[in-house]
Amino acid sequence: MTALADRPHIATTDFEEAARIFARLERGARLELIGGKVRSKPMPDGDHGLIIEWLTRMCIQSRPELWLYPDQGIKVQTCRGGRARPDGALAPSGAVGGQGEWVDPDPVLMAVEVTSHDSDTDRSDRVEKSRAYAETGIPVYLLIDRDNCELAVYSEPNDSWYENVHTVPYGKTLHLPDPVGITLETEPLKDWVN
Repeated sequence: MTALADRPHIATTDFEEAARIFARLERGARLELIGGKVRSKPMPDGDHGLIIEWLTRMCIQSRPELWLYPDQGIKVQTCRGGRARPDGALAPSGAVGGQGEWVDPDPVLMAVEVTSHDSDTDRSDRVEKSRAYAETGIPVYLLIDRDNCELAVYSEPNDSWYENVHTVPYGKTLHLPDPVGITLETEPLKDWVN
């Protein structure tokens, strides 16, 4: 992993092969290629899993034709051949079928990240991922920030950033804009801060 991480840039095909090998060698290993650099994604803890479960339930109740695919690899940053593995990718049910490990981003309505308690979260989830998802044209990016006990919804992607960012603390109602169109009651998140 160190040899991959130390390289200034890596070709997409080399990354995909390395990620497959690494996943077989290290159970549960998750690699991403963002901005031409390989990143290791930390394994989620139990509270992280409960947050994804809660969000999946909210999405199904509001929009049963959609599914929140956990850890689905997505082709991002078209010009750089990036590969991201968001904690959740909201898309029409069945949209990822037949595409392999890294799916086309076109049907993805929303990418979701839940912060982990590590030193890389600020750069990865708040900066690099929001840029990668915006560059890819994913309409909505939802960041569930356990460090700050808040949710940030990014919308209106424009080349390398989202023009609109709306943040609310845990416990407040949050409306996810179209094309998602789901309203979240976020009180339960207060139980999963750790």
